[in-house]
Amino acid sequence: MLSWPNLGTRVTVRYRRPAGSDPPLTDAVGHLLAIDPMVRVRTKTGAVVEFAPADVVALRSLTDAPVRTSAIRALEHAVAAARPAAELTWLDGWLLRADPGPALSVNSAIPLDLSARLTALPGIVDWYERRGLTPRLAVPDRLLALPPALVSERTERVLVRDVAASSTQEPQDPPAGATVADAPDGTRWVGLSVPSEALLAWGARCGATRAYLEVVDDDTAGVSLAESLGFRLHHRRRYVTARPGGWDTV
Repeated sequence: MLSWPNLGTRVTVRYRRPAGSDPPLTDAVGHLLAIDPMVRVRTKTGAVVEFAPADVVALRSLTDAPVRTSAIRALEHAVAAARPAAELTWLDGWLLRADPGPALSVNSAIPLDLSARLTALPGIVDWYERRGLTPRLAVPDRLLALPPALVSERTERVLVRDVAASSTQEPQDPPAGATVADAPDGTRWVGLSVPSEALLAWGARCGATRAYLEVVDDDTAGVSLAESLGFRLHHRRRYVTARPGGWDTV
């Protein structure tokens, strides 16, 4: 009997094609969306392959394919759009955000454009200090090189999974704990505050095809719960205090 991995795992599945097919067997490679009543695998092209569990003859789990920098930037655009701050401005490729709330995600500058460089730091520091706020940077993996010895205030894992298409499309009020936003590459994302099948289903009804969840890096229980629902690491995001004149001394 086959031992299926968690939903969201990248797999290769060999299965029987309909009687009389040539060749009689074929493979599906991608992320596992469902195993009952039908096996559903989303391939790298976005297509979903579907077949009966009884037709599966071999199964193997794969490591996740490397995440492209462009995919990280696109997802971070969607996250920023889903969580707008009270005040927003662009400065040399950085999106600067300020909000009365305490959340770092809406009180930090993030390098969302390819042109973003650390040379913008003095302007970022000035913008936040004029508002009586601590200047902070939110730096996702690979979008900007930071000094290696720099200590993060907070590191988050951004976990993702595919969302199965919904058979119903009735409009519903947005629930607490979920938001939907589009990325520049056309992907519609549902962002969750907690792992929840109900919130995933709501996102599917809104047309989302992928979901993300942010978990503090050392929250092993939160990461385990997310992984049990098929979420996998996409990238990490670090929050650091912008210290004028201190970047070359760390």
